[in-house]
Amino acid sequence: MSELLVDFITSLDGYASGAGWPGFWGLEGPEYLAWLSEQPEVTYLMGANTYRLMSGFAAGEVPSGQDEFRPEEEASVDELTQASKVVFSSSLEEPLTWANSTLVRDDAVEAVRVMKSSGSGLLSTIGSLSLCRSLLRAGLVDRFRVVMFPVITGATGAERIYDGYPDVALEMIEHRTFDGRIQLVEYKPRVLEHPPLGVPA
Repeated sequence: MSELLVDFITSLDGYASGAGWPGFWGLEGPEYLAWLSEQPEVTYLMGANTYRLMSGFAAGEVPSGQDEFRPEEEASVDELTQASKVVFSSSLEEPLTWANSTLVRDDAVEAVRVMKSSGSGLLSTIGSLSLCRSLLRAGLVDRFRVVMFPVITGATGAERIYDGYPDVALEMIEHRTFDGRIQLVEYKPRVLEHPPLGVPA
């Protein structure tokens, strides 16, 4: 059976990106980049918007506000190009132009449920806020990981991650600090029907 990881990179105030900021908010360091390079092989899950954005980067489209990719950004996009990717969309047309991408038009929650039960290895989301929210609500997420960068993007932040989420209890299974400033927290999530009635003893 496959395991599903929801994986976010965020500002401290919970934004997935910020207008005018470079990738990783320009704050990635050697420890963090080394950790990224050591991650196991995964199949990435994404929606149409993330596919359009990331495939554009892979085709050479530079993010708004930048003249060119930084080496760290190029390496990240190259790794994504080589990885297996499943794209959930009713608007995209086949064939998908980004290498190693498979288009699925079926309901994403049910498709991922089948992928988990019939497959092996690790499935991981990338971006795709509404997809992540739907998978979490359906109880399909095994691990919920957030890497927080030390910035607050109150004026420029885009893509608020947790809007529309249910209440979720989180059991910590890992935490780590990279380069003295970047904080990783990883949890086992449990969706709550209502807030806890009491505080555990």
